[in-house]
Amino acid sequence: MTVDGFLPALSAVINAFFLVAGVYIYVSLVRQISSRVAEPEDAFARKFGWPEALLAVFLALFFLLTLAGSSSHSMPRMRNRDLIVSAVFTIGLLLMVAGFLRLRRFDLDSLGGFSKIGFFRVAVTGGVLMLAAYPLIFLADVITQRFLHKVPEKQAIVDLFNASSTLEQRILIIVLAVSVAPLAEEFIFRFFMYGVVKRYSGRALGIVVSSLLFAAVHAHLPSFAPLFVLGSCFALAYEWSGSILVPMTMHAIFNALTLTALAFPDLIKQ
Repeated sequence: MTVDGFLPALSAVINAFFLVAGVYIYVSLVRQISSRVAEPEDAFARKFGWPEALLAVFLALFFLLTLAGSSSHSMPRMRNRDLIVSAVFTIGLLLMVAGFLRLRRFDLDSLGGFSKIGFFRVAVTGGVLMLAAYPLIFLADVITQRFLHKVPEKQAIVDLFNASSTLEQRILIIVLAVSVAPLAEEFIFRFFMYGVVKRYSGRALGIVVSSLLFAAVHAHLPSFAPLFVLGSCFALAYEWSGSILVPMTMHAIFNALTLTALAFPDLIKQ
């Protein structure tokens, strides 16, 4: 076998190994979650009730209506002002949900497991589970491209980062993508939306619904399947670890590595 033939074969073997390893890790998480003994009813002082269910339905409808509105109009090129407005709105949405839960006298710390595990364990767990999720995301992306039969258009934020000519704009995108987005999106979709659906319909439907909404709000059809897989991995990590900080860390790592790949297109295959 020539070198030209050996390298692609070796790459295929390595990719297959990582895919098998990723599937094994997440199947193991599912098995461990499924084998847990059900928690007693008094394990937590409060559980999500009908007011939280109504808020979750309102948020889901709001996201879907926003998605429908954006799909009927061409997306303009985003500017710094657009990014800041979007970030402020996202943070406001997070504070609204958190404030609502606090008014309902929920203990967000114990409910979300914010202090359940230490920083080092959160970082290591998030890093390992994100590494294991990558082959599953890549597989979903490959399948999507096969169905589309063309190179998909990039998300607006990706085009903005690639086209950015100022350091200020790139720093703003990095800050928002690595800090604001993981914090707000994981709190809303995993902590709240998943928690409410799980309360009334079980873990499986909770993972599906929260991941579908997570993928849909990005308003980018070619990325829908990979984002759905990514959201499912986040939800499994949250359910398994009991701490919302784990999927937040995974989300931050994913966005940071994605921006790193975009920043060095000559070194990293896009």
